[in-house]
This record gives sequence, C-alpha cells and structure tokens, in this order.
Amino acid sequence: MEQKIHQGRNIKRFREMLGIKQEALAYELGEDWNQKKISILEQKNQIETPLLEQISEVLKIPVEAFQNFDEEQAVNIISNTFTDFKDGASAINIKPVFNPIEQIIKLHDEKIALYERMLKEKDEMMARLERLIEGK
Repeated sequence: MEQKIHQGRNIKRFREMLGIKQEALAYELGEDWNQKKISILEQKNQIETPLLEQISEVLKIPVEAFQNFDEEQAVNIISNTFTDFKDGASAINIKPVFNPIEQIIKLHDEKIALYERMLKEKDEMMARLERLIEGK
C-alpha cells in the first residue's frame, strides 16, 4: 500500500523547525495571505506545485522536502538504525559533520540581518523623503 505524503503537514513541520510563525510566512507570501489561510494550507494533503515553489523560496527549503518527507518512514529508519547503546555498538555516526541546530541558527541569523538591512534602507528612504519635502 502506497503511503500518502501530507504536504501541508510537512510545510508546518519545516516552518516550526525554522521558528517561523504562520503570520510571518503569510507576510512573506504576499498581500493575499494571512495567518488563517496558512493554517488552512497546512491542513491540505496536496498543494499545487507553483505554491510549493513559492513557499520553498521563502523558507529556503527544497520543494522535494515538502513533497517527499514522510515522518513515519523517517521514524522507522531511525529506529531501525539505532542499536542498543548498552551493547556499545551503533550503526550511526555519533559525531555528525554538521550540526543541524547550527544550520537553523545560521539561517535565522541571516534572516535577521536581512530584516535589519531592510529596516535601515526604509529609514534612509524616509530621511530622503523628509529632506525632499522640507526642500519644497
């Protein structure tokens, strides 16, 4: 029996892992979006590819992650990979090459830097507009 991938639930999982609220995702997707629409979207089993691509761009996560991630399958792989540590044997690398938490923090920091840059540009534009108005 073929397992169905719940794309909306995958969007929710990845969004939450990145620490992004529904309101923030809605804002990034544009004027037509709000928190309620994101909530409804996250309940949908299948999502249109163009919308998945847009969400992929905002969250910086490949479309394939939303289309293919199966939590049950991932749990099965993990439970079948780990062995009892009392035996001192394990089939996994306990010291991974990268730390996924560090990757998430790095992405979060990059987003903060982008927002700070955008705020600075807005402030500079406001100052220019004020000077322009005062000059008239």
